[in-house]
Amino acid sequence: MPRKSIHPTSTDHSSLCLQYLRRSGGSARLSAISFSLCVIQTLVNRKLVKVTNTGAGFFVELDEAK
Repeated sequence: MPRKSIHPTSTDHSSLCLQYLRRSGGSARLSAISFSLCVIQTLVNRKLVKVTNTGAGFFVELDEAK
């Protein structure tokens, strides 16, 4: 029987997503990134990123109010 992971997969991908956003200048178009919505939602819930609608699309941005 496979063992359950102590850390959910989204946590691992969350750190990769944060690294990606830092390297891309702090924001990226939501449709252009390859991370799942579950990962994005986890980061939004932890208040590390925010999703904004610019009228030209949705962007994921690092939350500057840390």
